[in-house]
Amino acid sequence: MNIWGFLLKCFGWKTDITVPYRDKAVICVAPHTSNWDFIMGLLAYRSLGRKASFLMKEFWFFFPLKYLLNALGGIPVKSNPTRSLTSVLIEDFKKRKHLNLAVTPEGSRSAVDQWRTGFLTIAYNANVIIQLGVIDFQHKSVFIKEEYNPTGNFEADLKNIRAYYSQYKEAALYPEKFKA
Repeated sequence: MNIWGFLLKCFGWKTDITVPYRDKAVICVAPHTSNWDFIMGLLAYRSLGRKASFLMKEFWFFFPLKYLLNALGGIPVKSNPTRSLTSVLIEDFKKRKHLNLAVTPEGSRSAVDQWRTGFLTIAYNANVIIQLGVIDFQHKSVFIKEEYNPTGNFEADLKNIRAYYSQYKEAALYPEKFKA
């Protein structure tokens, strides 16, 4: 057992990640209602010896925290009106040999009616699978059991993915903040 698995076990959590590890994938994680989602997801994924990158506001990449965030797979999100983050990430997927990117389609820890579709655009245009992850606080479990292949019809894809997550409202740390 590695340090990640040890810490996860100390918190009383378990993993059930049955999808194959892929060189490239977008890992969609919902519901996202707390900063604890990041910590539990990171511990679970790393406990299996897997590494995923994640997006975080550039604001957090200051000395000395930037070294830790970079080592954990953090990708700083910069405000750039001339280039979209989605375009940059599609290029990254095409250039890199390995990239697993964890995203939260809600884009916020608050209840939102409209989910962001950038993760669908990235996965479709980079020709990578989407793995559907859930951080279940009710059962203290992190699982990724399903994959979704985006069709390019982002409205239908998002509807299908939201339908999948609708069964996991009670998994959220704060269920009242989740709208599938």
